[in-house]
Parts: sequence; structure tokens; C-alpha cells
Amino acid sequence: MKMKRRYLILLFLLFVWLQGCEDVNMQFDNHPRGNFDALWTILDRNYCFFEYKEIDWDMVYRKYSVRITPDMNNDALFKLMGEMLAELKDGHVNLAATHDITRYWEWQDNYPVNFDPTIQKFYLGKETDYSRASGMWYKVLEDNIGYLYYGSFTNDLSESSLNQVLDRMAICKGLIIDVRNNGGGSLTNVEKFTGRFFNERTHIGYISHKIGSGHADFSPLYPKYVESSDRVRYQKPVVVLTNRGCYSATNEFVSIMKYAPNVTVIGDKTGGGSGLPFTSELPNGWSIRFSASPMFNAEKEQIEFGVVPDIFVEMQKSDKEKNIDTIIEKARALIKMSY
Repeated sequence: MKMKRRYLILLFLLFVWLQGCEDVNMQFDNHPRGNFDALWTILDRNYCFFEYKEIDWDMVYRKYSVRITPDMNNDALFKLMGEMLAELKDGHVNLAATHDITRYWEWQDNYPVNFDPTIQKFYLGKETDYSRASGMWYKVLEDNIGYLYYGSFTNDLSESSLNQVLDRMAICKGLIIDVRNNGGGSLTNVEKFTGRFFNERTHIGYISHKIGSGHADFSPLYPKYVESSDRVRYQKPVVVLTNRGCYSATNEFVSIMKYAPNVTVIGDKTGGGSGLPFTSELPNGWSIRFSASPMFNAEKEQIEFGVVPDIFVEMQKSDKEKNIDTIIEKARALIKMSY
């Protein structure tokens, strides 16, 4: 409860400050130039990674504003704004209109996938061979190692489901938690899940928020803690599998799990996405979502560009041809070595 109260306080402070975004909209008319300037200004005052990413936002304005014309249609304006937003290299930045939404995918597109659902089926088996609960797919593999795949933190995790799953995995030598290609979701689910692997309240990071319109105007860093669950907790070795498809809430999950005892993270660096998003609106009704509050690990290091695994492992072509997942096999070997 303490962690949740701290988040609510921080989010309230962020909300109070960002109410200024609505005032920004009132200063611009509903025409191409007005909407473009409103978008640029909202981000200029409130986006949280300008300095960390070394983005010259004034230069970006000069680069794109010269292409604005009074008679450009909505499609052209939307495309231009999308190109400008891509300069932020942030998957949490999206412009949404009735006809489309901008999206930035290069945080994962230019990297090895390191996950193949077709090969995963050889481990899970048929639909009747594995169980499902609260978005988790799980089974005990033939070598008595538990395998759990959680594909999205948008799938609500119930405490009773976690109790049941972890109880069933208690007989195993260890547990593999596969979050590859999990694009994120609810931080509440992250709190529920991670609390099952800590036996005491543990400092796992920091959060900050904007306190002014300048690019460097931030509050002091507020510590974040994971609370140890008072329900079923897993005590045996755990290996977390990651790839570049791990983003946003999953990025946070992986960062937290690196501080859990008996946990090893293997695979590829996560995709990142550490800024808590906020939404504002342009004069024409289009909505803009952007990273407004940066989060850090316990060493005060930025995790916006991803979390490095304890052990890098890539899927090998020779294994894939045999329907073998190199990363799962490495996890099984690590758990067996712990005995």
C-alpha cells in the first residue's frame, strides 16, 4: 500500500503541473500552423527526455515547421507531425486522430527477434497440455522445470491465480518466466507479480517529475520500493527471458526482477520505454501521448533505452531449424546447474 500511495502522490503532482497543457491549447487557433505549434509547445514544456537523448527540439521545429502550409489537409498535417514525433525515438509518443495513430517501432524493428511462437509450441504442447490463468500460460516441462509465459501486462493478474500457479510450480526445480514480446501494460500487474519473488521490502529504483517548463526542470528523485507479497512467494531459482519486444511496463518488470534474490535475467536487452505517459489534446481534437515522468533503476541509471540482461543469449539458427529455443534451453541449463 505504501508503494501505491507514493505513486498516487507523484501522479497527482504530475497531473497538477501538466494541467498547463490545457492552457497551451487555448493559445493556438485550429488551423495547420496552430495545431503544429500547439503540439511542439506541449512537448517542449512537458516531455521528459530531451536532455538525456540530446535532442535539439528548437532545431526540430525549424526543420518541420517550414513545411506547414495554410491549406494542407489533415492527412498531410498528420503525416508531418508523425515525422516530427519520430525524432523523439520514443514508443510512448503517439498522436491519435480519428483516422490513424502515429507509432514509433524502431526500438525493436532493427534488432533480432529472439522469439518464435511456432517453436514455443513445441515446449507448451497442444492446447490441452498447458494451463492458462490471468493471461499466464504455464506447464511443468519434462525435466521438472516450470515454464510460464506472460504475453502482456494488460492481462489483469489476479492474486488467486498467482497463488495457484506458484503453488503448482513449487514442486519444480526452478521457474522460467518468459516475457519476450510483452509490450507492456499495467504497472499494478508489475507490482503484483514482482512482489512474489521478494521476501522483504526492497529499493528498486527512482522516479521524478517535471516541476517547470524547462527541459531540465525536474523534481528530486523519489525512491521506489517493491513490497514483499504476504501471499505465496516463490523461493527457488528463477530465470527471466527477455528480448527487444519487452517494452514499457515489461521493461520495468525486468528492471525490478534484477534485484530479486535467486533471479537471473537472460536473453537480449529489453526495448526500453521508462517514461510514465501522459495525454493532452490539440485544438483540433487530436490527442498526444508522451513520456512525462522518467523512471530509473536503483543505481539511478536511465532505463529508457532498455535493461541489459545478466547473460546475453541469442536464438541460434541451427537450433531454430531443430525447433529448439536457444534461450529456453540456456535457462533450463542454468536452473539445473543451481542444484
